[in-house]
Amino acid sequence: MTERSVQIDAVPAAALTAWLRAAVPDIPVGAGPVAVEQISGGHSNLTYRIVDADGGAWALRRPPTGMVLATAHDMSREWRFIAALAPTPVPVAQPVAYCADTDVIGAEFYVMRFVEGAVLNDVESGHELAAGDPRRTAGLQTVDVLADLHAVDPDAVGLGDLRRSGSYLDRQLRRWHRQVHESAVPDLSTIDAAHERLVARAATLPPSEVRIAHGDFRLGNLAVRPDGTVSAVFDWELATLGDPLADLGWLMASWGRPGDVAPPTILGPNQVPGYPDGAELVARYAARSGRNVADLDFYVAFARWRSACIGAGVYSRYEAGVMGRATTDGMGKERLEGIYRQSAAALAALGG
Repeated sequence: MTERSVQIDAVPAAALTAWLRAAVPDIPVGAGPVAVEQISGGHSNLTYRIVDADGGAWALRRPPTGMVLATAHDMSREWRFIAALAPTPVPVAQPVAYCADTDVIGAEFYVMRFVEGAVLNDVESGHELAAGDPRRTAGLQTVDVLADLHAVDPDAVGLGDLRRSGSYLDRQLRRWHRQVHESAVPDLSTIDAAHERLVARAATLPPSEVRIAHGDFRLGNLAVRPDGTVSAVFDWELATLGDPLADLGWLMASWGRPGDVAPPTILGPNQVPGYPDGAELVARYAARSGRNVADLDFYVAFARWRSACIGAGVYSRYEAGVMGRATTDGMGKERLEGIYRQSAAALAALGG
């Protein structure tokens, strides 16, 4: 059986159709099963395009089918964030229905309206927008939407109960350090050294506001129109209430800036000419949000270290053989090299 067929079977069309007919009667399913096509996923929550009997498009999100690290892939939590943000200026797909019954398709899931737009997830995709204003607009819109997200009061949108006592950074440093030590990465010495320096530096930072932190905010998790404007923010699986500057640091670690001695955590579309420089985005965020970004170097280093820890979970899934193909294709080795590269960059940025 191929990897693709395994993934499509993760959303059985007949079972989904029966549930939609009963739970979401506004979606016309007709007599036969709806069409199901996977459109993203593999390392994280999976997204499927659903086409109803009238040709209408919807999107379904469910957890991955293989091994995952503890605390990951809580679909009800992801659902809460998009449902809470739907009435705000933050562009999200319209939430439709959530299913907690794992007997329906084998996992919890939710359905939302399908949002049209290009997802610029790698270097080549940067060419999907025309050179000139659309590329520049996409970059500026990315940081504007981030500032809008961080302007939302969690209590005002019903997310205040997710607030936790203590420091967000302390929790994140403990969580990812614990999880990376549960991974299959053979050498954790650099990750541990960077963790030690991050803990020490975090203790010197001023207290932060508690805002909605997306956790993976970058162009690859946005849908953009041909003119470069953002139509939706996707992939809320890592969202929490925490330090908003962690999102900005993550964006900059993936965006890349002049003078960076290490490559971006993810090679994105802004490597193509025409997208704004990262320094301009930082200045724009500071102006729109009113936040002090003097300690952004720490947050970028934290983002690189956290990226290494997340990569360790993906690498472990390759090693466990649940990614659909053997590590002999080189992907496991490539992942491991990326983990070491980003953890070393984090340590160097912290004076290690």
